[in-house]
Amino acid sequence: MATYKIDAAHSEITFKVKHLMITNVTGNFTKFDATLEAEKADFTDAKISFEADVNSISTNNEQRDGHLKSDDFFAADKFPALSFTSSSLTQVDGSDYKLTGDLTIKGVTKSVELAVEFGGTATDPWGQSKAGFEISGKIKRSEFGLTWNAATEAGGVMVSDEVKLQLNVQFIKQA
Repeated sequence: MATYKIDAAHSEITFKVKHLMITNVTGNFTKFDATLEAEKADFTDAKISFEADVNSISTNNEQRDGHLKSDDFFAADKFPALSFTSSSLTQVDGSDYKLTGDLTIKGVTKSVELAVEFGGTATDPWGQSKAGFEISGKIKRSEFGLTWNAATEAGGVMVSDEVKLQLNVQFIKQA
């Protein structure tokens, strides 16, 4: 069984949420960890676990980040991490895979399905074996208890329920 650890310096965990339903606000988590275990070269038997530090959330706006960490959203003091544990990684076609697993945010766990593009493997100049993946999907934040919103003058909402996830990750094979 080969074990891979995420290469944080070459990975990014981002999300997008519509603001006023007209533009996207992009954010990311700067502190995270992930492990992938697999025997097969195509990773179809992979078991993946991921955790992000909620307090590391960044949307390039300190006031907004503070609001996101508050009880209105992530309640970071009570739920300092969000996590994902895979149940399957299935090859759909070529480099396209489907990742299924349990996502836990704010103490609520839901099964989610994410699209994965396997970028391949490579050996870096220091002899480390690496594997790259691009992962994307959508979740409804309300399903995880992230229900805060505000009405606009026109009767719309300030923040969309749908959150787009985009993860670009590089894993390093452990010796």
